[in-house]
Amino acid sequence: MKQPDATDIGNKNDVVNYRLQVAKEDLKSAQVLLEAEAYRGANNRAYYAIFHAISAVLATEGIAFKRHKDTLAYFNKNYVATEIFPRDFGRKIVKAEEIRHESDYDTFYIASKDVTVHQVETAEQLIKLVSDF
Repeated sequence: MKQPDATDIGNKNDVVNYRLQVAKEDLKSAQVLLEAEAYRGANNRAYYAIFHAISAVLATEGIAFKRHKDTLAYFNKNYVATEIFPRDFGRKIVKAEEIRHESDYDTFYIASKDVTVHQVETAEQLIKLVSDF
């Protein structure tokens, strides 16, 4: 196994920036899929854009969780409930996770354009807020 050298090791800001970049890439994918009317895939990518944006915020504290549920709960408790981020994002984030889960795993879930547009807009809004943060 290769041992890391000094060029392989970044700082906290590098992690934050990397996670935010991943969120932006996921958002771009969601937008392309939405335009292509591939709503199931767009919902998935919109959720991951949200998740990676949240992960970028947590990286400012050097925090990471193995489970998405724990990441979202920590963010909602420490950033939404305290109104660092708007309170309505707590519900939007929970809804995004539910829709992503249904889109990915529920055989009979049919993703609608309206729901998907809302998911992509939520991801866009959160990424802007996180970038400003």
